[in-house]
Amino acid sequence: MSLIADRASALDDADPLASYRSLFVTTPGVVAYLDGNSLGRPLAATGARLAEFVGGAWGDRLIRSWDEEWMDWPTQVGDRIASVCLGAAPGQVVVADSTSVMLYKLARAALAGRPGRTEIVADTGNFPTDRFVLEGIAAETGSTLRWLPAVSLDTVREAVSERTALVLLAHVDYRSAEIADLPAITAAAHAAGALVLWDLCHAVGAVPLSLDADEVDLAVGCTYKYLNGGPGSPAFGYVAARLLDELRQPIQGWMGAADPFAMGPSYQPAAGARRFLSGTPPILGMLPMREMLTLVEQATMTAIREKSVALTSFAIRVADELLTPHGVAVSSPRDPDRRGGHVMLDHPSFREVTARLWQRGVIPDFRPPTGLRVGLSPLSTGFAEVLAGLTAVADEL
Repeated sequence: MSLIADRASALDDADPLASYRSLFVTTPGVVAYLDGNSLGRPLAATGARLAEFVGGAWGDRLIRSWDEEWMDWPTQVGDRIASVCLGAAPGQVVVADSTSVMLYKLARAALAGRPGRTEIVADTGNFPTDRFVLEGIAAETGSTLRWLPAVSLDTVREAVSERTALVLLAHVDYRSAEIADLPAITAAAHAAGALVLWDLCHAVGAVPLSLDADEVDLAVGCTYKYLNGGPGSPAFGYVAARLLDELRQPIQGWMGAADPFAMGPSYQPAAGARRFLSGTPPILGMLPMREMLTLVEQATMTAIREKSVALTSFAIRVADELLTPHGVAVSSPRDPDRRGGHVMLDHPSFREVTARLWQRGVIPDFRPPTGLRVGLSPLSTGFAEVLAGLTAVADEL
């Protein structure tokens, strides 16, 4: 045990991103926060920023702030996410609704954008929202869902055909953290004439992306995980520039119109990604992520990914030594190039163990049927914290 503790201490001492941990709110009584891939810690500066907003842009400028700045926030913040995290040029990302709503918008637009094609390809292991949204779209349009038992280049190649309109997959699996081969799968779908919609919820802010270079069509991601936007902070949608004039927004609202305040008799879409807005955008929800994007840009996604790999590799090493003797299985890929920012551990007792861990200030999350998910947010998590959390897991087992 002392050797692992020494290793954790050495890794913390050598961590080039260690100073960032002090910029986040610390929670009294929490020994290890291992759930940053569900809800990131707030930045310490966020409270002051919200107070300034209430007294300033909202309280002082009132409705005038819409004309002065707020109208442009959905695309301005979208461009920041594109530049800092997505490897995408400006004009293709908008911050708007929840992940579920953005998934519906882009999936429905993609299906309509491939007339004559009636199949949607997705995988049975994807996050429930993705599957449920597609089930609803299929019922609404009479389309056929073709389910993949697993995500790989081979399974996608076998599934797509001249009937396929859309492929919807997650870049990082929410359970195992396995990274899908985004460039190759995108190319395979394109070879069949289909569009691809990537769910980036467990990738953005943890894994570097190159959406433009990889010729991605569409993507959706949330901002409350590694972008620390806070509970319910709005999702973003990416629509490749080549598709912006081709795809039609399925939820036509006034904020996505060319001139929202013309109050015209019929809908005319705005230029660019703004056309994928519907209702009034959640301005308050964008404040915390603006701060976090600045930190991510300063740290760089390259350094964040290196820290993420180091954290997950260390977590697996600790699990091998402390947890496998208790029957715990590591269910995430051991190859770091195939693993995202969390580690999934499996044991039949983990539902009960997770509840007890929360009572002692160790906070991972449980994913049925037997998974304990260790989410490691690189800018706010240290190696000694990981060791303390997994030592508590061993104690409970």
